[in-house]
Amino acid sequence: MNIIVVEDDERLGAAIKRALEQLTHAVMWLRTGNEALEALRQPDVDLVLLDLGLPNKDGVQVLREARREGIRTPILVMTARDSIEARVEGLDAGADDYVVKPFHLDELAARIRSLARRAQGLADNVIDAGPLRLDVGRMELSRDGERIELTRREFALMHVLMERAGRIVRRDTIERSVYGNESEVGPNALEVLVHALRRKLGADSIRTVRGFGYMVPTGTA
Repeated sequence: MNIIVVEDDERLGAAIKRALEQLTHAVMWLRTGNEALEALRQPDVDLVLLDLGLPNKDGVQVLREARREGIRTPILVMTARDSIEARVEGLDAGADDYVVKPFHLDELAARIRSLARRAQGLADNVIDAGPLRLDVGRMELSRDGERIELTRREFALMHVLMERAGRIVRRDTIERSVYGNESEVGPNALEVLVHALRRKLGADSIRTVRGFGYMVPTGTA
């Protein structure tokens, strides 16, 4: 997923960014309300983690303005405001979920997975595409019921393709999801990864759309 983290606390923001990147998400870390609103206007953002106590524009203001503009990107609020009134205010302003500081990073990751499933219209952790089945919660992939061993990057690649099965996924979107902000990634790294997956899953599992990117077909053909 392409995730925006909006947190002005340097220590917490860095910790969240590092933890999410270890889970193969592509993360952009911002520190102000104005930056958050601008990021929410971008079409390729999958999820925003939003602190409420931000410089120059409060998180609640960001929520209200974003929803008023018709932006439907899932927003998870992170805040130290633990009162019922504060929670109601955030949810009424347009938040999709709410987590109170201090929180455990495992809880944050679980809430992110839940919001992702909800946004994709999925009832559980499983994504099906033709003979392929991806269990996101267990980080397992199978073809025709046979489990396939994947590396962390292979899983990240299949995740981004299968959650958009039947659609072309642009190369830059895939690279952000698989490699994040890593600087030492070779120019042919993605092709090598796709080749390795085709050897494991079959040549028909991932289609190349020249000049655009890749796709996983929804059927067996």
